Amino acid sequence: MIPVKECRADREDKTGMKHRLILLAPALLLALAACQTPGTDNPPPMVGKSTSPSRDTRAPAFVEAACGGCHAVEPPFLSPNPASPSFAAIANRRGLSETSLANWLGEAHNYPEDMDFTLTPAQTRQIAAYMVTLRDAGYVPDE
Repeated sequence: MIPVKECRADREDKTGMKHRLILLAPALLLALAACQTPGTDNPPPMVGKSTSPSRDTRAPAFVEAACGGCHAVEPPFLSPNPASPSFAAIANRRGLSETSLANWLGEAHNYPEDMDFTLTPAQTRQIAAYMVTLRDAGYVPDE
């Protein structure tokens, strides 16, 4: 086999390729990092205090659509309509239980005129269960 000398053009091509790879590598790493989903090692903090260790304390998906136009349903609890109390404010009212809240939500005639929609019994229970997780740590229900 006859050794072939490397010409100058070949060396420049290899050098140019190395420079391009060096510049391209960080861009590719950033692109890959942006595509990753958050891991479960550090899940987002849950809202409120759950009465059951297995109870999920995030708002059910439909709540923002049904109630979020007027009420603040999740932190930082800034209601779009200042006349509408936040879910946390409602949950911390004296004498309110999960059952009484679900019953109230189930009676459409209780709603102000602006709340012109109907909730299923399952939805009212879900909303009530979520809302009681928003109670302050020192909340003491009336007995």
